[in-house]
Amino acid sequence: MAPPPARAVGLPLHPLLAARRSPFAFDPSIEVTSLELATLLEAARWAPSHRNSQPWRFLVGRREDGAYQRVLAELPADDQRWAARAPLLLVAAHLTRTVTGSPLPHGAYDLGQAVAHLTVQASALGLSVRQVTPVDGGALRSVLELPDRVVPAVVIAVGRLGDPAGLPEDLRAREVAPRVRQPAAALLLG
Repeated sequence: MAPPPARAVGLPLHPLLAARRSPFAFDPSIEVTSLELATLLEAARWAPSHRNSQPWRFLVGRREDGAYQRVLAELPADDQRWAARAPLLLVAAHLTRTVTGSPLPHGAYDLGQAVAHLTVQASALGLSVRQVTPVDGGALRSVLELPDRVVPAVVIAVGRLGDPAGLPEDLRAREVAPRVRQPAAALLLG
């Protein structure tokens, strides 16, 4: 029999995990610094991966550059409403094979680990992250001129938390709603 979840025995969840949210409200007046961005990418770099393949890749779009505008234009219209306020849009992708053609069958899983590391590091820096899915990976690959072996999986909006009052009513209601998770028991199989 599996041991009970940590919360069931009274161990506290780390505050970075317990307080993390995926906001819609970003402060458009505060940029993510180059040092903060480098730290986020460094956190992703140290994520575990199958045989240390590190099959994740990130494309960085800052509000003032063309990559940001191309990424934003490919997001669903509903997500463009809030994502345009984030100062940084990252395209997170995984490789399907190495440069020499060897397959990377765990690329999507490994990318998830890298994004999780990046997300926790963002929280530690006082930054907020919201992931956009689904995205049209083929369209992103095309407009960003990425190689065929690169599979865009998610767009990550990064910035400082903004005022929910500036959001459209439907998003504001979701932004201020309590954070809800399924009980740990519901996640167990068998």
